[in-house]
Amino acid sequence: MKPFDLIIGAALGLGVAACASVELAQTDAEITAVAPPVEASADDAGLDVVVHEGDFAEIQQFTTPGGVSVWLVSEPSIPILSVAMAWEGGEAADPDGLEGLADAVAYHMNEGAGDLDSLAFQTRMEELNMSFGCSASNEWTSCSASMLTDNATDAMDLVAMAFEAPRFDEGPFARFVREQEVSLNTRETNARYLAGRAEAAALYPEHPYAREISAESVAALTPELAKAHMRKLMVKDRLIVTAVGAVTPEELAPMIDAVAAPLPESSDLPETPKIAFTAEDKFDTIVIDLPQPQSLVRFLAPGLEREHPDFFTAYVLNYTYGGGGFGSRLMESLRVQKGLTYGVYTGLSYDEKYQNWGGGGQTRNESVGEFVAALKEETALIAEQGVTAEELADAKAYLTGSYPLAFDSNAKIAGQMMGVRQDDLGVDYFDRRNALIEAVTLEDVNRVAAEYLQPDRLSFIVVGQPEGLE
Repeated sequence: MKPFDLIIGAALGLGVAACASVELAQTDAEITAVAPPVEASADDAGLDVVVHEGDFAEIQQFTTPGGVSVWLVSEPSIPILSVAMAWEGGEAADPDGLEGLADAVAYHMNEGAGDLDSLAFQTRMEELNMSFGCSASNEWTSCSASMLTDNATDAMDLVAMAFEAPRFDEGPFARFVREQEVSLNTRETNARYLAGRAEAAALYPEHPYAREISAESVAALTPELAKAHMRKLMVKDRLIVTAVGAVTPEELAPMIDAVAAPLPESSDLPETPKIAFTAEDKFDTIVIDLPQPQSLVRFLAPGLEREHPDFFTAYVLNYTYGGGGFGSRLMESLRVQKGLTYGVYTGLSYDEKYQNWGGGGQTRNESVGEFVAALKEETALIAEQGVTAEELADAKAYLTGSYPLAFDSNAKIAGQMMGVRQDDLGVDYFDRRNALIEAVTLEDVNRVAAEYLQPDRLSFIVVGQPEGLE
């Protein structure tokens, strides 16, 4: 029995769920190849289906007659179909002065279409026992839909209507504007937001990622602008699809083509430049005054690109450093031994355009100096002495053993496949992923620790009213 068989079996009774974000992953050309794909021909639709017979799952890859690339896991025992759709291009492509436009597009995709206003559209989704919604990130615009297989045709017809005849009515648009205004009013007291803004100002002030939604940009948005921008974000040549459920390729293909049919063939969205973050970009500690009893401490250093040969070694090392909860070095030192924080974490940012290795935690204002000193001390210790064989074994056991938990519903499986597609990791990634972890050696981990976890590589941002900083 394949791992997906066990995973999918656990999904029965979970019902409709939203897509989950993909976990850290990377390509590695040196990993041994898996079984070669098998060519198959779909009888009814004349589809050329490439079947990946991996140990983890059977993934069927095909292009619909309308030209949409699809990955499908067919699972006839689960009466739920989950479909994930994504278009390359997102918030970073908002025109200057119209920040928030991509978010406005995504917000309105389930707020009425054709003869159905917002309430009628939501009522129809309830009648069909389905979910459908969209979101925008820096580089992607995404939509997901989940439904009972028995209702799949009608449910996907409703999704197709949303793309063919979206309404962008004044009522939902006014609601969107009000929600943005509330967010604008609260963000100036949000420590994480303030830290992120300071990071952008310090490292990439002129980059699209540094642009913010403002009262002025929200006021400039209109339903007409959002509707027009939708036809730039959601185009056929940027669309990729993943799906999991009790359907065959020939059953799914016409549903996907109905969704894609009204979309423009292409558009001219601007390319987002990469952000260069190196050791030379280290900045002096930034303090942002925010009256509150605790300070947020954000720390970061240059990271690694996904294709870097040391990326996966760093991913495993990060578990021991600060990514492993109570099992991590930083948590053991700063919380358990010194009582300086309730929690501290680290993680690798692996965005294609911007990479860092950082983390954060909160501590009392009066203990910020001690918190920073202890963090530097623990970072220096792991850089100088490395990790133990036992710590490496624990990291591998957790990272491989917990992986199936990311696949406990059809929607999550579709979301994981979408992440693999977006990051161009290859259809065999699910079969290679745990092997990548197991291949990491103690020598590799300690070499990467010595190179990347030197405390003098860290830059700090503190939001609060800290004391004791040098």
